[in-house]
Amino acid sequence: MNLPEHELARKIVQHLDYGTDRMESGTRERLFAARRTALSHYRERPEAALGLAWAGQAAAWITGHRYGTRHWMAVAALALALAGVAYWKMTAPVNNEIAEIEMGLLSDELPINAYLDKGFDSWLKRSSR
Repeated sequence: MNLPEHELARKIVQHLDYGTDRMESGTRERLFAARRTALSHYRERPEAALGLAWAGQAAAWITGHRYGTRHWMAVAALALALAGVAYWKMTAPVNNEIAEIEMGLLSDELPINAYLDKGFDSWLKRSSR
């Protein structure tokens, strides 16, 4: 039941009005007085400013909490895993066959269609003798 907000609000207001109409007058007056009292005590609170004000609170929260050895072990394991993956990626042999073929094609004087010709391979073998 996904109603738009205005339809949902209208149905809630109708339901509340229906309940209010069926209520005794003494109860209705007490609720009205309680509402007036609550509204008289209401004060607007200033909104928090957006910015880096939360950074100080975050630092205080982090330093205020005591982390156990299992937390530090988990952080250390994560750091070691990330370092291992980075090392593995840096030292892994790179297979650049496709890049070498493309560089050869782009730097050669022959057009690409010559390499696609079926008889070119046999001509190349004959001319290299």
